[in-house]
Amino acid sequence: MLYGFDIGGTKIELAVFDDELKQVWSKRVDTPTDSYQSFLACLVSLVNEADDRFAVKGQIGIGIPGIINEKDKTVYTTNIDAVKNMPLINDLEQAIHRPISVNNDANCFALSEAYYKAFKHYKNVLGVILGTGLGGGLVINHQLVNGADGCGGEIGHVGLSINMLKILGYDIPLVKCGCGLEGCCERYLSGTGFEWLYHHFYHKQLSAKTILEHYYNGDNDALAHVDRYLELLAAYLANIMMVTNPEIIVIGGGLSNFDLIYHEVPKRLPKYLLPRMTVPRIEKAKYGDAGGARGAALLCYGRELKCE
Repeated sequence: MLYGFDIGGTKIELAVFDDELKQVWSKRVDTPTDSYQSFLACLVSLVNEADDRFAVKGQIGIGIPGIINEKDKTVYTTNIDAVKNMPLINDLEQAIHRPISVNNDANCFALSEAYYKAFKHYKNVLGVILGTGLGGGLVINHQLVNGADGCGGEIGHVGLSINMLKILGYDIPLVKCGCGLEGCCERYLSGTGFEWLYHHFYHKQLSAKTILEHYYNGDNDALAHVDRYLELLAAYLANIMMVTNPEIIVIGGGLSNFDLIYHEVPKRLPKYLLPRMTVPRIEKAKYGDAGGARGAALLCYGRELKCE
């Protein structure tokens, strides 16, 4: 059995999969935030419950927001302070008496999508999450790119490019990001960034959902805002493509449900690409919220990844 943990700031989900990657059980609990020990005890309890239910010691993969340090086996979490820089990997392995695989949650999303049956023939896959933040993961030659410091695929923290500044205006404020840098693309292209840009240009505080409702109703401000955002997204993806040259881009997160992205962005991309580059296939994520746990379970396969 394969155990996939999808860990977030408010919830922890454990999903159990058989060897054919079919989900057979899952459980979701609130994320303990009061102490590191309570967080660790929660994971141990879920593992033990799954072991007892299926009478096996399952293989374990964990997706967690943050940067994994393979050298000292710590996790720099972005939204779970109790776990930040703690030796989670070593402590959990000792508590449950087996090795575990841990990776960034956005990487797990990308891995899950890369091994969807209709995408599995693509060697190079870029996963992009347009949610509260902007995250992503790279699968190159069917393997995750983690990078030397575990920062591979941190595409949300690429800075605004010249082309993006032309679209937004050179006087656009360089907003400070939670990572400590200024002008990270996350601050402009995430769902939160979508709302911030609308407020910046039109001085009205609206949710992304309301802005899109106004767009479909033909509101001039919303029409201009969406047009600007789609152009910005195309320029941004082109920058990432210059490095990764993916065959397919899979988009998840709340804004992935805005279907105009899949019609408009491919038409806008060529002007930002090298002449020899082709526009990749751009698709909405197939697994949605379930992809994190599935991708974490796939970590168990290492370099012997299976496909559906």
